[in-house]
Amino acid sequence: MELTPIQKDIIITLINLQRQKDRAIKGEEIAEVIQRNPGTVRNQMQLLKALGLVEGVPGPKGGYKPTGGAYDSLRIQQLKNESVVPLYKNNVIVNGATAAEISFTTVRNPDACNGIIRVIGNTKDFVMDDKIQVGPTPVNRLIVRGEVTGRDDTNNAILFNITEMISLPKKHVKHYMKYPPLLVNSNASIQEATRLFIRNNVHGTPVEDKGKIVGIITYTDIAHAIAQGKPNVKVKDIMTKELITVDGDMQLYDVVKLFHKYNVGRLIVTINGVPKGTLSKTDVLNELAVY
Repeated sequence: MELTPIQKDIIITLINLQRQKDRAIKGEEIAEVIQRNPGTVRNQMQLLKALGLVEGVPGPKGGYKPTGGAYDSLRIQQLKNESVVPLYKNNVIVNGATAAEISFTTVRNPDACNGIIRVIGNTKDFVMDDKIQVGPTPVNRLIVRGEVTGRDDTNNAILFNITEMISLPKKHVKHYMKYPPLLVNSNASIQEATRLFIRNNVHGTPVEDKGKIVGIITYTDIAHAIAQGKPNVKVKDIMTKELITVDGDMQLYDVVKLFHKYNVGRLIVTINGVPKGTLSKTDVLNELAVY
């Protein structure tokens, strides 16, 4: 049976409210959201109960809950373990909402890229030209940004012009690290370290002492030493001793945030707790160079 627009509106609102409040929803609450008479909602609920799309919950705290059939009727996949895909309107997160589906509608158009986001949650506050962001998605960490061009309230969907898409590979960091890492000895002079940087076209390397990584030195460290009139110091005298390490099984998305958090350009990658390689911002950019 094809649902009427008001029945779709009621089911969408019921699902949204039930997800937000995690309890049975009263007909009056639904009526307030969709701006309909509570009696009209109650009458429609009887029909939806007969269709097996909603179930009644008796008692003072009772109301209605959607069934699996309600999700099926709206072509919304019901998941036991669900990740929320956040939705932002004008840089502010929309509470209680998650993207259920992202579709790209004009991928062959050379001048425009448009899309549709089907949402579980309230979409009625979105208007033309609102800035919208959806994501990151749980697997590929896809983030899509754009501007709203319209709404399809019947399908609880937002139409938008896509202006930006970002995604990071889902492989673990150990697949992208440099192994074995380029190393400089702790007793090397800064001139030797600089020649190593130039020869290998890098901006910094881990420092080793007797086979162990004991620090990191960069062009910045060397520049500071020269500016302070210390051209004859050794690497161990100016290196950064606090190592920022990441586990090789971390995803690239999570590690990229650490570059920003610690304001560094290079991290030490460990396997089973043992330093085995390095990952730099340049390595990440090279990985994305295919785009």
